[in-house]
Amino acid sequence: MTRTGIRYPGHVLEERTLLDGLREGVPHAFEELVRKHAGRMRATALRLLTNETDAEDAVQDAFLSALRSLGTFDGRAKLGTWLHRITINAVMMRLRARGVRNETALDSHLPEFGENGTFAAAQMRWHEGADTPALRDDLCRRVRSHIEELPDNYRIPLILRDLDELSHREIAEALDVSENAAKLRVHRARQALRDLIEPHLAEPA
Repeated sequence: MTRTGIRYPGHVLEERTLLDGLREGVPHAFEELVRKHAGRMRATALRLLTNETDAEDAVQDAFLSALRSLGTFDGRAKLGTWLHRITINAVMMRLRARGVRNETALDSHLPEFGENGTFAAAQMRWHEGADTPALRDDLCRRVRSHIEELPDNYRIPLILRDLDELSHREIAEALDVSENAAKLRVHRARQALRDLIEPHLAEPA
């Protein structure tokens, strides 16, 4: 309860206390920020950069950027959400600096359609046999491996949408593309990924 009588959720009060501490230079405030949020930030950076050293550097860049930008944080978003966006921006800067990788043609992994709009080739029906932990673990490894085969301009939107759960609008802002372009890249990446993993899971329909 504040002096105005307005009640705030506990996490909001904790975030405000932490933000006030950071802005006022309270000892250990930065360590608390790292403790609370570094794990998710590092996981995001590692998924996108696929290199631990680059991921750690991106997270450090993100924290430094966040500290410089504390004055512009208005609290409308959760602190973790704000830090996540800054992390993605730091990652994108590193990806742009090293150039787009894996520029493999995607068309060979996309379905073909006939003149009437139906699939040109028979689609495969997926087995539901991954019913043991070992099989599920193997499938997860294969999916991660095949995601890495996608070109960056499709791999990154797919990860941001399906793993980091960003909206198409947020992906568009992160990649500096239109929202429709973000939707299309996610859709095409999903289609290509399905084609890559189908041989491991499918039988003729």
